[in-house]
Amino acid sequence: MYTFILNDREVEAKEDINLLEFLREQEDLTSVKNGCSEGACGACMVLLDGKAMRACILKTSKIQDKHVITVEGLSDREKEVFAYSFGEAGAVQCGFCIPGMVISAKALIDTNNNPTSEDIKKALRGNICRCTGYIKIEQAVNMAAKIIREGTEVPETHFKGVMGENVHRVDALAKTLGTGKYVDDMKINGMLYGSALRTKYPRALVKRIDIEEAKKIPGVVAILTYKDIPGNRYLGHLVKDWPALIAEGEETRYVGDSIALVAAENKKALKEGLEAIVVDYEERTPLSSPEIALEENAPKIHEKGNILFKQVLNRGNAEEAIKNSKYVVTNKYSVPFTEHAFMEPECAIGMPYGFGVKVYTGGQNVFDDQHEIMSLLGLPEEEVRIVSKYVGGGFGGKEDMSVQHHAALLAYITKKPIKVILSRKESIMIHPKRHAMEMEFTTACDENGILTAMKAVVISDTGAYASLGGPVLQRACTHAAGPYNYHNVDIIGTAVYTNNPPGGAFRGFGVTQTAFATECNLNQLAEMVGISPWEIRYRNAIEPGQVLPNGQIADEGTALKETLEAVKQAYESSPYAGIACALKNSGVGVGVPDVGRSRLTIIDGKVHVRCGAACIGQGIGTVNAQIVCETTGITYDKIVVEDPDTHVTPNSGTTTASRQTVFAGEATKQAAIKLKKDLENKTLEELEGNDYYGEYKGVTDPIGSDKENPVSHVAYGYATQVAIIDEKGVLKKVVAAHDVGRAVNPKNVEGQIEGGVVMGLGYALTEDYPLKDSIPTAKYGTLGLFRTNQVPEIESIIIEKNTDEVAYGAKGIGEIVVIPTAPAVQGAYYKLDGKFRTKLPLSETPYRKK
Repeated sequence: MYTFILNDREVEAKEDINLLEFLREQEDLTSVKNGCSEGACGACMVLLDGKAMRACILKTSKIQDKHVITVEGLSDREKEVFAYSFGEAGAVQCGFCIPGMVISAKALIDTNNNPTSEDIKKALRGNICRCTGYIKIEQAVNMAAKIIREGTEVPETHFKGVMGENVHRVDALAKTLGTGKYVDDMKINGMLYGSALRTKYPRALVKRIDIEEAKKIPGVVAILTYKDIPGNRYLGHLVKDWPALIAEGEETRYVGDSIALVAAENKKALKEGLEAIVVDYEERTPLSSPEIALEENAPKIHEKGNILFKQVLNRGNAEEAIKNSKYVVTNKYSVPFTEHAFMEPECAIGMPYGFGVKVYTGGQNVFDDQHEIMSLLGLPEEEVRIVSKYVGGGFGGKEDMSVQHHAALLAYITKKPIKVILSRKESIMIHPKRHAMEMEFTTACDENGILTAMKAVVISDTGAYASLGGPVLQRACTHAAGPYNYHNVDIIGTAVYTNNPPGGAFRGFGVTQTAFATECNLNQLAEMVGISPWEIRYRNAIEPGQVLPNGQIADEGTALKETLEAVKQAYESSPYAGIACALKNSGVGVGVPDVGRSRLTIIDGKVHVRCGAACIGQGIGTVNAQIVCETTGITYDKIVVEDPDTHVTPNSGTTTASRQTVFAGEATKQAAIKLKKDLENKTLEELEGNDYYGEYKGVTDPIGSDKENPVSHVAYGYATQVAIIDEKGVLKKVVAAHDVGRAVNPKNVEGQIEGGVVMGLGYALTEDYPLKDSIPTAKYGTLGLFRTNQVPEIESIIIEKNTDEVAYGAKGIGEIVVIPTAPAVQGAYYKLDGKFRTKLPLSETPYRKK
């Protein structure tokens, strides 16, 4: 028996257990989050006798008679101050890390209520945030310290909610105080615990699965194998090649493959049940790289072979243009797998629902989850209901099935509610990563630095399963020539299956990789011509009415040159500065059907926004709320944004391709226009129960269209970033100018830019996902994620030029922000020491010695 004071009351722990488990499971405190369970992320931060400590590395035996405070135990005054400050600063995105940040901030302010920037950075260095880039969190802590120091009242907030207003996010308060629910924060009476037994080997023949002894473990309720799947065993977005459970007589394809599922009454029985399953393997040598997988006699990972997808793009005559060009550069580039490292590990709860199942998830589209689970269970859509709770970050890593289908299958078979959650180790091992790519790029120009042609060969490691490897490769190829005005391109891309963890969607969606190559090549061409890297980009920058390398005519909202002009002074005044540009699509495009949908329902005198678009931290709920306010004149306090729910909210497509602001935003606008018309004659109260539906379809042309100027995507964003280092190679500043069309909420746009830049700095300098014989070796704390004390000054410059009526001219910002950073950093080091680095993360820097 161990006793201690928790939030000013005495509590007892009957056994010596992990403090995080005690707080969450026995005390039902949801502000302390389980982000990594290895003391790396800080999401579980508590105050222990006034000092910020990670609950996941404390045992109840070590805190006898001590005082523990969580966010729930803060005074009402402190809660009010922190909620206001984090909302006002725009510091809350996915929100999973924020209560831990609040605890670290309180520990600082209690001892130093007038902290410097360095004091705040030091206090927060034990807390990781993957969304914000930390800058607005630091501003929030400074703001809270000032209010507390001066004893002033927290300002009242009254927002109109119109376009361009920095309203607090709709979920900021609940996320800051830890009262908002992520799936793992939920408990249901009679709930079981579930998990999957994973293969020991990335490639092995499964000869036999023996579950008989495991079934005898006390507390084990059910053990399922491939034989228990009532529907289709193979799942996948576009290519159905990913088995929910590996069958006897089938080869495993990577270490994340599931062999069997266990449901148990408690976590102890679950662990014992998994350990008691006996699997007879015949281990085989994994195909650990595309090079090996493409060998003539290589074993087939899938029946059709080891090539998932090939993309060939030809426009003009690149070979002839290169031959006749004054200057030509050719380089080979290598970029690694990278881990999304979202703060919230994957979790789902399945439960009986009529004749089917209801599943609580935290993914990137409830309808994708619904369709996959319908297929797995052989059920119609009305018997599969998916409801999203808060999503603790995604960045593309929560588009595939990870736990949702297993929770659904277990609940369907057992007829009981069941929670399935991945440990951080499992998460790092299982979900798809940013694709590793090997690339050879040739770029040519004339004597004046005018680009004439480019050729590229791209080999993408798509890992064990397709996921979105095909579309990622397409986007890598369609954007490979950059945002410039030339028309001779020859691009060949190949996505290759290996026994590595799958490659899938990740912020930038393939463009992050190929932009690194094309932008670095430009620096060498500029050197040959005798002009600056800024100048070669400006001379070739696409302008409205000109034709992009893919044939699409740039629209009147195109503002690449404006972004270049915005950073010119910063670039030219810094001796060690690198520069890079980027473009990125909004919307799926390339002829694929793409629809945004939204409903507005009047309930109790308020407008309920019902849209299936997942908020994964980017803030689509707030965007939709502001669009309603802008269109109707209704004030922000009259808006309620509901969670995505397949039985209530219409399908607005996946949160991917920087599409939701355009597609869901315009759909919401169309619904709001209908509401506005009714408001001309009636009040909201008189419209009680009315429902208004809006829809927006993006029409594009497929790749290979015979049109002279096909429309590849409904919109493009453009950007230029400058990375500045000092004479020792230490980051000093990043200036990021982004064409966003129109900023719905400028502070949130800045937050997206800052977060993307920091993620891009990690990609450039520190982040890696090492594999040994196809087995991941990294822990969360060794992935190379930037911490607050490593982040340089970031200046965000928002360019607004678009006059398009769709979504009031707003364009997606989520993905493009991470694309130009790595090549800009490479250019800065090239200026510093003359070494032309072609591999990420960059070597021989203060951040990575080798």
